[in-house]
Amino acid sequence: MNYEKVIFGFFIILSLTLNFGFFIGEIDNPEHHNIFEFFFVVVVNIIATGLKLGDRTQIGALLLATSFVAVLQLVTASIVWAYVMHVSQTGLTPTVIASIVSLSGGALMANIISVIILVSETLMMRR
Repeated sequence: MNYEKVIFGFFIILSLTLNFGFFIGEIDNPEHHNIFEFFFVVVVNIIATGLKLGDRTQIGALLLATSFVAVLQLVTASIVWAYVMHVSQTGLTPTVIASIVSLSGGALMANIISVIILVSETLMMRR
């Protein structure tokens, strides 16, 4: 068993499941979207991106691209969240939380594509 691939797969799937957990719920209800869960989503996605940096294959490039998309969406959502809470003082209105959750939904789609690519690559491998 290759433990490097186990850790790689673990972080890819963990980023998908954490993102799904944050995304699920009423889109405009701040009580359904925990800030700590969102923080872990961002951190795990950044770690997963770091693990994808060494692969020089075409599939590795696609995995890295999906990871960059997910991190870009999540960082943008983080900036929006921080701005409304600390700069504009408007707080988490239903419109703002809907924007944040929508951005995390884009990251969720990128994570789904990443897992599909990972599973497809694994199924295509021959012993």
